[in-house]
Amino acid sequence: MSGPPDAQSNRDFARTRVLVTGAAGFLGSHLCDALIAQGHDVVGLDNYYTGRKGNLTHLLAHPQFEIVRHDVRQPYWGEFDLIYDLACPASPPFYQRNAIATAKISFLGALNALGLAKRTGARIFFASTSEVYGDPLEHPQTEGYRGSVNPIGPRACYDEGKRIAEALFFDYHRQHDIDIKVARIFNTYGPRMNPYDGRVVSNFIVQALKGDDITIYGEGGQTRSFCFVDDLIRGFLLVMAAPRDFTGPVNLGNPDEFTIRELAEQVIDATGSRSKLVFRPLPVDDPRQRCPDISLARERFGWEPGVKLKEGLARTAAFFEQELSLANAS
Repeated sequence: MSGPPDAQSNRDFARTRVLVTGAAGFLGSHLCDALIAQGHDVVGLDNYYTGRKGNLTHLLAHPQFEIVRHDVRQPYWGEFDLIYDLACPASPPFYQRNAIATAKISFLGALNALGLAKRTGARIFFASTSEVYGDPLEHPQTEGYRGSVNPIGPRACYDEGKRIAEALFFDYHRQHDIDIKVARIFNTYGPRMNPYDGRVVSNFIVQALKGDDITIYGEGGQTRSFCFVDDLIRGFLLVMAAPRDFTGPVNLGNPDEFTIRELAEQVIDATGSRSKLVFRPLPVDDPRQRCPDISLARERFGWEPGVKLKEGLARTAAFFEQELSLANAS
């Protein structure tokens, strides 16, 4: 089966058969929604280690969607035009829970997905991460920055796993002429995040909604940028639809930078909470600053985030409030 033609937009693709690994996850489920909306036939893979079945309940009866329980460390066989490789735990508590499994998922998941792309001629997208930049010495981070990563630290299973997966993607491109697209994702938030995944946005919102103290690690001066999920998924589609000669890597994230303390204050405003801020020691290898340079995405695709943090937090808090209400009622 030949791969998809080059196009300026996914709307230019004929109806295609698409594989999404990590389909029941936060990002994967939103991507499945977008692909179904464009008329594609979508097969999702997930072993539900961190993915949640509830994220896909609304798609289960759709005639163009199928979900398969599968661990990407094992090969999967099928015929596909497009492959999105998203499978991997993404929050520090989850990926550190079984560090060896996390490293295997990044490496073997990429290896198996690339093998499938080689056999079928599919175009393949890899969801990499800003964690490949580590605790950066360059700010904001451009795609040419090679990073400052501790290869033996507790976060290395994820950081280095994504780095070796990127290497595999580019080796398959060079050796086998595989049509690859690599995007480096910066902090993303929105509905369908797991409220208890340990990431800063979910932690803060859940603590605020419960009226608990909001826990800040360090003094709160470390910075992050926060991209709303709808903006990120739009970026995924544009990268996948780029001409064959564009492989990436390309940064996808919001260049608006906030301190962690500023984020906590905005969460309190969004939820109307009376929570107080408390401070704890900073975890090992936690980056001091992280912010993308998205010049390449702007120039190639005209892409940039549109949802401001205040709006995105309000929408995310509304989702979490509903989740917590359902949990309390059960």
